[in-house]
Amino acid sequence: MTKPPKKQNVLSLLAEDPQGRALGLDLPPGAIITGSAGRTLPWSAARREPLLWVSDEPVGVGALAACRARIAGAGAGLQAVLLHERRGLEGWWTRDELRPAAMSDPDDHHVEPVLREFWAGVVPDPEEGEGPDGAGLIAPFGRDWPGLAEHRTPREDPEEVALALADELIRDGVLPGPRLALVPAGRGADVPTAMGWQGAANHENDTALLTTVVRSWEERFGARVVALGFDELHLSVAAPPPTRVAALPVAAEHFAFCPDNVWQGSGSVRAYADEAVTGLGHWGFWWD
Repeated sequence: MTKPPKKQNVLSLLAEDPQGRALGLDLPPGAIITGSAGRTLPWSAARREPLLWVSDEPVGVGALAACRARIAGAGAGLQAVLLHERRGLEGWWTRDELRPAAMSDPDDHHVEPVLREFWAGVVPDPEEGEGPDGAGLIAPFGRDWPGLAEHRTPREDPEEVALALADELIRDGVLPGPRLALVPAGRGADVPTAMGWQGAANHENDTALLTTVVRSWEERFGARVVALGFDELHLSVAAPPPTRVAALPVAAEHFAFCPDNVWQGSGSVRAYADEAVTGLGHWGFWWD
Protein backbone atom coordinates (compact mmCIF):
# COMPACT_ATOMS: atom_id res chain seq x y z
CA MET A 1 0.00 0.00 0.00
CA THR A 2 1.40 3.36 -1.01
CA LYS A 3 1.94 5.78 1.86
CA PRO A 4 0.53 9.29 1.44
CA PRO A 5 3.16 11.91 0.71
CA LYS A 6 4.70 13.45 3.78
CA LYS A 7 3.31 16.89 4.54
CA GLN A 8 5.98 19.56 4.38
CA ASN A 9 6.84 21.33 7.60
CA VAL A 10 5.76 24.90 6.90
CA LEU A 11 8.80 26.13 8.82
CA SER A 12 10.92 24.87 5.92
CA LEU A 13 9.27 27.56 3.83
CA LEU A 14 10.18 30.18 6.41
CA ALA A 15 13.84 29.17 6.16
CA GLU A 16 13.88 30.70 2.67
CA ASP A 17 11.20 33.31 3.37
CA PRO A 18 11.82 34.21 7.03
CA GLN A 19 9.13 36.87 7.12
CA GLY A 20 6.54 34.53 5.66
CA ARG A 21 5.40 36.91 2.96
CA ALA A 22 4.50 34.05 0.60
CA LEU A 23 2.17 32.73 3.29
CA GLY A 24 0.71 36.15 3.97
CA LEU A 25 2.21 36.28 7.48
CA ASP A 26 4.36 39.41 7.19
CA LEU A 27 6.48 38.44 10.21
CA PRO A 28 9.13 40.58 11.87
CA PRO A 29 12.74 39.49 11.33
CA GLY A 30 13.32 36.12 12.92
CA ALA A 31 15.11 32.80 12.77
CA ILE A 32 14.36 29.10 12.58
CA ILE A 33 15.32 27.05 15.65
CA THR A 34 16.22 23.42 15.08
CA GLY A 35 16.42 20.58 17.57
CA SER A 36 19.24 18.19 18.39
CA ALA A 37 19.84 15.06 16.32
CA GLY A 38 19.11 11.47 17.28
CA ARG A 39 15.34 11.51 17.50
CA THR A 40 14.09 7.97 17.73
CA LEU A 41 10.71 7.85 19.47
CA PRO A 42 7.77 7.13 17.13
CA TRP A 43 5.93 10.43 17.58
CA SER A 44 9.12 12.43 17.05
CA ALA A 45 10.66 10.34 14.29
CA ALA A 46 8.95 12.39 11.59
CA ARG A 47 10.06 15.64 13.19
CA ARG A 48 13.57 15.75 11.71
CA GLU A 49 12.88 19.32 10.73
CA PRO A 50 12.91 22.83 12.19
CA LEU A 51 11.10 23.06 15.53
CA LEU A 52 9.98 26.68 15.65
CA TRP A 53 10.46 30.18 14.33
CA VAL A 54 11.30 32.97 16.81
CA SER A 55 11.44 36.72 16.26
CA ASP A 56 14.87 38.33 16.58
CA GLU A 57 13.63 41.13 18.84
CA PRO A 58 11.02 41.47 21.57
CA VAL A 59 7.51 42.30 20.43
CA GLY A 60 4.92 44.61 21.92
CA VAL A 61 1.23 44.83 22.65
CA GLY A 62 -0.90 43.56 19.80
CA ALA A 63 1.81 41.46 18.16
CA LEU A 64 0.34 38.09 19.12
CA ALA A 65 -3.14 39.14 18.02
CA ALA A 66 -1.91 40.33 14.63
CA CYS A 67 0.11 37.17 14.06
CA ARG A 68 -2.71 34.81 15.05
CA ALA A 69 -5.09 36.64 12.74
CA ARG A 70 -2.71 36.21 9.80
CA ILE A 71 -2.10 32.54 10.63
CA ALA A 72 -5.84 31.88 10.73
CA GLY A 73 -6.19 33.45 7.31
CA ALA A 74 -3.26 31.53 5.85
CA GLY A 75 -4.24 28.12 7.25
CA ALA A 76 -0.55 27.43 7.75
CA GLY A 77 -0.80 24.77 10.48
CA LEU A 78 1.11 26.92 12.96
CA GLN A 79 0.42 28.05 16.51
CA ALA A 80 1.62 31.48 17.63
CA VAL A 81 2.73 31.97 21.24
CA LEU A 82 5.11 34.18 23.17
CA LEU A 83 8.46 33.08 24.57
CA HIS A 84 9.92 35.15 27.37
CA GLU A 85 13.34 35.49 28.89
CA ARG A 86 14.69 36.18 32.33
CA ARG A 87 18.09 37.27 33.57
CA GLY A 88 20.67 34.56 32.95
CA LEU A 89 18.34 32.68 30.60
CA GLU A 90 18.26 35.02 27.62
CA GLY A 91 17.53 33.15 24.41
CA TRP A 92 17.02 29.85 26.24
CA TRP A 93 15.38 28.40 23.14
CA THR A 94 18.75 28.56 21.34
CA ARG A 95 20.67 26.60 24.00
CA ASP A 96 19.90 23.06 22.84
CA GLU A 97 17.26 22.78 25.56
CA LEU A 98 14.50 21.60 23.22
CA ARG A 99 14.15 17.81 23.00
CA PRO A 100 11.10 16.64 21.05
CA ALA A 101 12.56 13.13 20.88
CA ALA A 102 12.19 12.80 24.63
CA MET A 103 8.42 13.22 24.44
CA SER A 104 5.74 10.62 23.85
CA ASP A 105 2.57 11.18 21.84
CA PRO A 106 -0.12 13.12 23.75
CA ASP A 107 -2.76 11.05 21.95
CA ASP A 108 -1.56 8.02 23.93
CA HIS A 109 -2.57 9.51 27.28
CA HIS A 110 -5.78 10.39 29.12
CA VAL A 111 -6.08 13.23 31.59
CA GLU A 112 -7.53 11.43 34.60
CA PRO A 113 -4.84 8.72 34.88
CA VAL A 114 -2.15 11.35 34.30
CA LEU A 115 -3.39 13.62 37.07
CA ARG A 116 -4.07 10.69 39.40
CA GLU A 117 -0.45 9.59 39.08
CA PHE A 118 0.83 13.14 39.51
CA TRP A 119 -1.31 13.51 42.65
CA ALA A 120 0.00 10.28 44.13
CA GLY A 121 3.52 11.58 43.64
CA VAL A 122 3.05 14.88 45.49
CA VAL A 123 0.60 14.25 48.34
CA PRO A 124 2.31 14.32 51.75
CA ASP A 125 3.40 11.16 53.53
CA PRO A 126 1.01 10.03 56.29
CA GLU A 127 3.90 10.39 58.74
CA GLU A 128 3.65 14.17 58.29
CA GLY A 129 0.46 14.10 60.36
CA GLU A 130 -2.21 16.81 60.28
CA GLY A 131 0.05 19.88 60.14
CA PRO A 132 0.76 22.30 57.29
CA ASP A 133 3.27 19.91 55.74
CA GLY A 134 0.88 16.99 56.10
CA ALA A 135 -2.87 16.71 55.73
CA GLY A 136 -3.23 20.48 56.01
CA LEU A 137 -1.34 20.92 52.75
CA ILE A 138 -4.01 19.21 50.68
CA ALA A 139 -7.12 19.85 52.79
CA PRO A 140 -10.03 19.53 52.20
CA PHE A 141 -8.84 16.57 50.15
CA GLY A 142 -7.25 13.35 51.32
CA ARG A 143 -4.51 11.22 49.85
CA ASP A 144 -6.89 9.66 47.30
CA TRP A 145 -7.16 11.48 43.99
CA PRO A 146 -10.25 13.77 44.28
CA GLY A 147 -11.23 13.52 40.61
CA LEU A 148 -11.53 16.07 37.83
CA ALA A 149 -13.09 19.47 38.34
CA GLU A 150 -16.36 20.10 36.55
CA HIS A 151 -16.53 21.58 33.06
CA ARG A 152 -17.45 25.26 32.81
CA THR A 153 -18.86 27.05 29.78
CA PRO A 154 -16.97 30.19 28.71
CA ARG A 155 -19.00 33.36 28.47
CA GLU A 156 -16.32 34.99 26.31
CA ASP A 157 -14.41 33.83 23.25
CA PRO A 158 -11.35 31.94 24.60
CA GLU A 159 -9.19 33.32 21.81
CA GLU A 160 -10.12 36.91 22.61
CA VAL A 161 -9.42 36.25 26.29
CA ALA A 162 -6.00 34.86 25.37
CA LEU A 163 -5.05 37.88 23.28
CA ALA A 164 -6.20 40.30 25.96
CA LEU A 165 -4.11 38.45 28.55
CA ALA A 166 -1.04 38.46 26.29
CA ASP A 167 -1.24 42.24 25.99
CA GLU A 168 -1.79 42.62 29.74
CA LEU A 169 1.23 40.46 30.59
CA ILE A 170 3.40 42.45 28.18
CA ARG A 171 2.23 45.81 29.53
CA ASP A 172 2.73 44.72 33.14
CA GLY A 173 6.24 43.37 32.50
CA VAL A 174 5.32 39.82 33.49
CA LEU A 175 6.94 38.52 30.28
CA PRO A 176 10.47 39.99 30.05
CA GLY A 177 11.70 40.37 26.47
CA PRO A 178 8.70 38.62 24.87
CA ARG A 179 9.47 37.07 21.49
CA LEU A 180 6.91 35.95 18.98
CA ALA A 181 7.18 32.24 18.21
CA LEU A 182 5.53 29.97 15.63
CA VAL A 183 5.31 26.23 16.26
CA PRO A 184 3.87 23.56 13.94
CA ALA A 185 1.11 22.06 16.06
CA GLY A 186 -2.54 21.22 15.68
CA ARG A 187 -3.66 23.12 18.78
CA GLY A 188 -2.17 25.43 21.36
CA ALA A 189 -1.95 22.80 24.10
CA ASP A 190 0.37 20.76 21.87
CA VAL A 191 2.95 23.54 21.54
CA PRO A 192 5.14 22.58 24.54
CA THR A 193 5.42 18.97 23.38
CA ALA A 194 5.84 19.80 19.69
CA MET A 195 8.78 22.12 20.40
CA GLY A 196 10.33 19.73 22.92
CA TRP A 197 10.02 22.14 25.86
CA GLN A 198 11.48 20.77 29.10
CA GLY A 199 10.47 23.46 31.57
CA ALA A 200 8.86 21.00 33.99
CA ALA A 201 11.69 18.46 33.87
CA ASN A 202 12.21 18.51 37.64
CA HIS A 203 8.60 17.35 38.01
CA GLU A 204 7.92 15.43 34.79
CA ASN A 205 10.29 14.67 31.92
CA ASP A 206 7.61 13.76 29.39
CA THR A 207 5.98 17.03 28.38
CA ALA A 208 3.29 15.09 26.50
CA LEU A 209 1.71 14.32 29.89
CA LEU A 210 1.47 18.05 30.60
CA THR A 211 -0.01 18.61 27.16
CA THR A 212 -2.66 16.00 27.98
CA VAL A 213 -3.71 18.05 31.01
CA VAL A 214 -3.65 21.37 29.14
CA ARG A 215 -5.78 19.86 26.36
CA SER A 216 -8.36 18.97 29.00
CA TRP A 217 -8.22 22.48 30.44
CA GLU A 218 -8.77 23.86 26.95
CA GLU A 219 -11.96 21.81 26.75
CA ARG A 220 -13.20 22.25 30.33
CA PHE A 221 -12.24 25.88 31.04
CA GLY A 222 -11.50 27.54 27.69
CA ALA A 223 -7.80 27.68 28.56
CA ARG A 224 -5.24 28.71 25.94
CA VAL A 225 -1.44 28.65 25.91
CA VAL A 226 -0.24 32.25 25.77
CA ALA A 227 3.45 32.16 26.73
CA LEU A 228 6.32 29.92 27.77
CA GLY A 229 9.49 30.72 29.67
CA PHE A 230 12.44 28.48 30.42
CA ASP A 231 10.48 26.89 33.28
CA GLU A 232 7.18 28.79 33.13
CA LEU A 233 3.87 28.29 31.38
CA HIS A 234 1.17 30.94 31.12
CA LEU A 235 -2.42 30.08 30.22
CA SER A 236 -5.44 32.29 29.70
CA VAL A 237 -8.73 30.99 31.09
CA ALA A 238 -12.08 31.97 29.61
CA ALA A 239 -14.18 30.09 32.19
CA PRO A 240 -12.42 30.21 35.56
CA PRO A 241 -14.25 28.78 38.59
CA PRO A 242 -16.09 31.70 40.25
CA THR A 243 -16.20 30.46 43.84
CA ARG A 244 -13.88 28.74 46.31
CA VAL A 245 -16.05 25.62 46.23
CA ALA A 246 -15.66 25.39 42.45
CA ALA A 247 -12.00 26.40 42.58
CA LEU A 248 -10.81 23.80 45.10
CA PRO A 249 -10.92 20.81 42.69
CA VAL A 250 -9.12 22.94 40.10
CA ALA A 251 -6.50 23.87 42.69
CA ALA A 252 -5.99 20.17 43.37
CA GLU A 253 -5.37 19.61 39.65
CA HIS A 254 -2.89 22.49 39.63
CA PHE A 255 -1.05 21.04 42.64
CA ALA A 256 -0.72 17.72 40.87
CA PHE A 257 0.34 19.44 37.65
CA CYS A 258 2.76 21.94 39.20
CA PRO A 259 3.36 21.33 42.92
CA ASP A 260 5.88 24.19 43.19
CA ASN A 261 2.99 26.65 42.84
CA VAL A 262 1.81 25.44 46.24
CA TRP A 263 5.01 24.20 47.90
CA GLN A 264 6.89 27.42 47.16
CA GLY A 265 3.89 29.70 46.83
CA SER A 266 0.56 29.67 48.60
CA GLY A 267 1.49 26.93 51.06
CA SER A 268 -1.71 24.90 50.81
CA VAL A 269 -4.24 23.85 48.22
CA ARG A 270 -6.96 25.83 50.01
CA ALA A 271 -4.93 29.05 50.04
CA TYR A 272 -3.89 28.50 46.43
CA ALA A 273 -7.54 28.14 45.37
CA ASP A 274 -8.26 31.54 46.93
CA GLU A 275 -5.16 33.31 45.64
CA ALA A 276 -4.55 31.84 42.20
CA VAL A 277 -7.70 30.16 40.87
CA THR A 278 -11.00 31.68 42.01
CA GLY A 279 -12.29 34.00 39.32
CA LEU A 280 -8.87 34.46 37.71
CA GLY A 281 -8.32 34.37 33.95
CA HIS A 282 -4.56 33.81 34.17
CA TRP A 283 -3.08 30.50 35.30
CA GLY A 284 0.69 30.74 35.64
CA PHE A 285 2.92 27.78 36.42
CA TRP A 286 6.55 27.65 37.51
CA TRP A 287 8.68 24.58 38.14
CA ASP A 288 11.78 24.92 40.32
